[in-house]
Amino acid sequence: MAARNSNARYGWVAIALHWLMAPAIIGLFALGWWMRQLSYYDPWYRQGPELHKGIGILLLGLLLLRLVWKLLNPSPAAEAGTPRWQALAARLAHGILYLLLLVIMTSGYLISTADGRAIDVFGWFSVPATVQGLPHQEDIAGQVHEILAWSLMALVALHALAALRHHFIDRDATLRKMLGMRARPQSGQSPELTTTQ
Repeated sequence: MAARNSNARYGWVAIALHWLMAPAIIGLFALGWWMRQLSYYDPWYRQGPELHKGIGILLLGLLLLRLVWKLLNPSPAAEAGTPRWQALAARLAHGILYLLLLVIMTSGYLISTADGRAIDVFGWFSVPATVQGLPHQEDIAGQVHEILAWSLMALVALHALAALRHHFIDRDATLRKMLGMRARPQSGQSPELTTTQ
Protein backbone atom coordinates (compact mmCIF):
# COMPACT_ATOMS: atom_id res chain seq x y z
CA MET A 1 0.00 0.00 0.00
CA ALA A 2 1.30 3.43 -0.91
CA ALA A 3 2.00 6.06 1.75
CA ARG A 4 0.15 8.80 -0.13
CA ASN A 5 -3.56 8.99 -0.87
CA SER A 6 -4.83 8.32 -4.36
CA ASN A 7 -8.10 9.31 -5.98
CA ALA A 8 -9.49 5.86 -5.13
CA ARG A 9 -8.14 5.13 -1.63
CA TYR A 10 -6.27 6.43 1.39
CA GLY A 11 -2.57 5.77 1.85
CA TRP A 12 -1.23 4.00 4.90
CA VAL A 13 -0.12 7.27 6.58
CA ALA A 14 -3.66 8.74 6.60
CA ILE A 15 -5.10 5.39 7.71
CA ALA A 16 -2.57 5.03 10.55
CA LEU A 17 -3.19 8.58 11.77
CA HIS A 18 -6.97 8.06 11.68
CA TRP A 19 -6.88 4.80 13.66
CA LEU A 20 -4.32 6.10 16.15
CA MET A 21 -6.37 9.21 16.83
CA ALA A 22 -9.89 7.76 16.92
CA PRO A 23 -9.48 5.56 20.03
CA ALA A 24 -7.29 8.20 21.71
CA ILE A 25 -10.01 10.85 21.29
CA ILE A 26 -12.74 8.58 22.66
CA GLY A 27 -10.44 7.38 25.45
CA LEU A 28 -9.56 10.94 26.48
CA PHE A 29 -13.23 11.85 26.65
CA ALA A 30 -13.95 8.79 28.83
CA LEU A 31 -10.97 9.59 31.05
CA GLY A 32 -12.07 13.22 31.41
CA TRP A 33 -15.61 12.20 32.33
CA TRP A 34 -14.31 9.64 34.84
CA MET A 35 -11.89 12.13 36.44
CA ARG A 36 -14.79 14.43 37.33
CA GLN A 37 -16.23 11.70 39.56
CA LEU A 38 -13.05 11.31 41.65
CA SER A 39 -12.79 12.60 45.19
CA TYR A 40 -9.81 14.59 46.46
CA TYR A 41 -8.45 11.56 48.34
CA ASP A 42 -8.64 9.17 45.42
CA PRO A 43 -5.11 8.21 44.23
CA TRP A 44 -6.18 8.94 40.64
CA TYR A 45 -7.26 12.48 41.55
CA ARG A 46 -3.80 13.72 40.50
CA GLN A 47 -2.68 10.85 38.26
CA GLY A 48 -5.79 11.03 36.04
CA PRO A 49 -5.28 14.67 35.00
CA GLU A 50 -1.55 14.11 34.39
CA LEU A 51 -2.38 11.18 32.09
CA HIS A 52 -5.12 13.21 30.38
CA LYS A 53 -2.78 16.14 29.74
CA GLY A 54 0.10 13.99 28.51
CA ILE A 55 -2.05 12.07 26.04
CA GLY A 56 -3.73 15.33 25.00
CA ILE A 57 -0.40 16.93 24.04
CA LEU A 58 0.64 13.85 22.05
CA LEU A 59 -2.75 13.84 20.35
CA LEU A 60 -2.29 17.52 19.44
CA GLY A 61 0.98 16.60 17.75
CA LEU A 62 -0.79 13.86 15.77
CA LEU A 63 -3.58 16.27 14.83
CA LEU A 64 -1.12 18.85 13.49
CA LEU A 65 0.69 16.14 11.54
CA ARG A 66 -2.63 14.92 10.15
CA LEU A 67 -3.65 18.43 9.05
CA VAL A 68 -0.31 18.96 7.27
CA TRP A 69 -0.60 15.54 5.62
CA LYS A 70 -4.16 16.34 4.56
CA LEU A 71 -2.98 19.54 2.87
CA LEU A 72 -0.31 17.59 0.99
CA ASN A 73 -2.59 14.63 0.19
CA PRO A 74 -6.16 15.43 -0.85
CA SER A 75 -8.73 12.85 0.25
CA PRO A 76 -9.98 10.26 -2.23
CA ALA A 77 -12.95 11.27 -4.36
CA ALA A 78 -16.47 10.53 -3.11
CA GLU A 79 -18.03 7.32 -4.38
CA ALA A 80 -19.73 7.48 -7.76
CA GLY A 81 -23.38 8.35 -7.37
CA THR A 82 -22.92 10.20 -4.08
CA PRO A 83 -25.30 13.20 -4.04
CA ARG A 84 -23.49 16.54 -4.13
CA TRP A 85 -25.11 17.69 -0.86
CA GLN A 86 -23.89 14.52 0.87
CA ALA A 87 -20.31 15.01 -0.30
CA LEU A 88 -20.40 18.65 0.86
CA ALA A 89 -21.92 17.64 4.21
CA ALA A 90 -19.14 15.08 4.71
CA ARG A 91 -16.44 17.68 3.98
CA LEU A 92 -18.11 20.16 6.34
CA ALA A 93 -18.37 17.54 9.10
CA HIS A 94 -14.68 16.68 8.74
CA GLY A 95 -13.77 20.37 8.90
CA ILE A 96 -15.86 20.82 12.05
CA LEU A 97 -14.23 17.73 13.61
CA TYR A 98 -10.77 19.20 13.07
CA LEU A 99 -11.84 22.63 14.35
CA LEU A 100 -13.46 21.16 17.47
CA LEU A 101 -10.33 19.14 18.22
CA LEU A 102 -8.10 22.21 17.88
CA VAL A 103 -10.31 24.34 20.15
CA ILE A 104 -10.71 21.55 22.72
CA MET A 105 -6.95 21.01 22.87
CA THR A 106 -6.27 24.75 23.06
CA SER A 107 -8.76 25.14 25.91
CA GLY A 108 -7.18 22.14 27.67
CA TYR A 109 -3.80 23.83 27.39
CA LEU A 110 -5.26 27.05 28.85
CA ILE A 111 -6.78 25.12 31.77
CA SER A 112 -3.54 23.29 32.52
CA THR A 113 -1.25 26.32 32.31
CA ALA A 114 -3.49 28.91 33.98
CA ASP A 115 -1.34 28.78 37.12
CA GLY A 116 1.88 29.25 35.15
CA ARG A 117 3.05 25.64 35.38
CA ALA A 118 4.30 23.78 32.31
CA ILE A 119 2.64 20.56 31.16
CA ASP A 120 4.89 17.55 31.77
CA VAL A 121 4.43 14.87 29.10
CA PHE A 122 5.36 11.58 30.79
CA GLY A 123 8.80 12.93 31.72
CA TRP A 124 9.80 13.04 28.03
CA PHE A 125 9.43 16.79 27.60
CA SER A 126 7.36 19.68 28.93
CA VAL A 127 5.22 22.30 27.24
CA PRO A 128 5.72 25.76 28.79
CA ALA A 129 2.91 28.01 29.97
CA THR A 130 2.97 30.78 27.37
CA VAL A 131 -0.53 32.14 28.10
CA GLN A 132 -1.50 32.73 31.70
CA GLY A 133 -3.18 35.23 33.98
CA LEU A 134 -6.20 35.89 31.77
CA PRO A 135 -9.33 36.80 33.79
CA HIS A 136 -11.07 33.56 34.88
CA GLN A 137 -8.85 31.67 32.45
CA GLU A 138 -9.22 28.24 34.05
CA ASP A 139 -13.00 28.51 34.56
CA ILE A 140 -13.86 29.81 31.09
CA ALA A 141 -11.48 27.41 29.34
CA GLY A 142 -12.92 24.59 31.44
CA GLN A 143 -16.48 25.37 30.33
CA VAL A 144 -15.42 25.57 26.68
CA HIS A 145 -13.47 22.31 27.04
CA GLU A 146 -16.43 20.41 28.49
CA ILE A 147 -19.14 21.73 26.15
CA LEU A 148 -17.05 21.16 23.03
CA ALA A 149 -15.95 17.71 24.20
CA TRP A 150 -19.60 16.61 24.38
CA SER A 151 -20.24 18.24 21.00
CA LEU A 152 -17.27 16.36 19.56
CA MET A 153 -18.57 13.03 20.85
CA ALA A 154 -21.95 13.69 19.23
CA LEU A 155 -20.24 14.43 15.92
CA VAL A 156 -17.98 11.36 16.27
CA ALA A 157 -21.09 9.21 16.78
CA LEU A 158 -22.68 10.69 13.64
CA HIS A 159 -19.43 10.13 11.74
CA ALA A 160 -19.35 6.46 12.78
CA LEU A 161 -23.03 5.97 11.92
CA ALA A 162 -22.48 7.56 8.49
CA ALA A 163 -19.56 5.19 7.83
CA LEU A 164 -21.67 2.19 8.82
CA ARG A 165 -24.54 3.43 6.64
CA HIS A 166 -22.19 3.69 3.66
CA HIS A 167 -20.93 0.16 4.31
CA PHE A 168 -24.12 -1.75 5.11
CA ILE A 169 -26.89 0.23 3.40
CA ASP A 170 -25.28 2.05 0.47
CA ARG A 171 -22.77 -0.81 0.08
CA ASP A 172 -20.08 1.48 -1.26
CA ALA A 173 -16.34 1.59 -0.53
CA THR A 174 -16.28 4.63 1.79
CA LEU A 175 -15.45 2.65 4.95
CA ARG A 176 -13.26 0.16 3.10
CA LYS A 177 -11.03 3.04 1.94
CA MET A 178 -10.23 3.97 5.54
CA LEU A 179 -9.60 0.31 6.36
CA GLY A 180 -6.99 0.12 3.60
CA MET A 181 -9.16 -2.09 1.40
CA ARG A 182 -10.28 -1.76 -2.18
CA ALA A 183 -13.85 -1.63 -3.37
CA ARG A 184 -15.81 -4.87 -3.50
CA PRO A 185 -15.40 -6.73 -6.78
CA GLN A 186 -17.97 -6.16 -9.49
CA SER A 187 -19.85 -9.15 -10.80
CA GLY A 188 -17.47 -11.43 -12.64
CA GLN A 189 -14.39 -9.85 -11.02
CA SER A 190 -12.02 -11.98 -8.98
CA PRO A 191 -12.28 -11.46 -5.17
CA GLU A 192 -8.48 -11.39 -4.96
CA LEU A 193 -8.55 -7.96 -6.58
CA THR A 194 -10.14 -6.51 -3.44
CA THR A 195 -7.16 -7.12 -1.19
CA THR A 196 -4.60 -4.48 -0.32
CA GLN A 197 -1.36 -4.62 -2.25
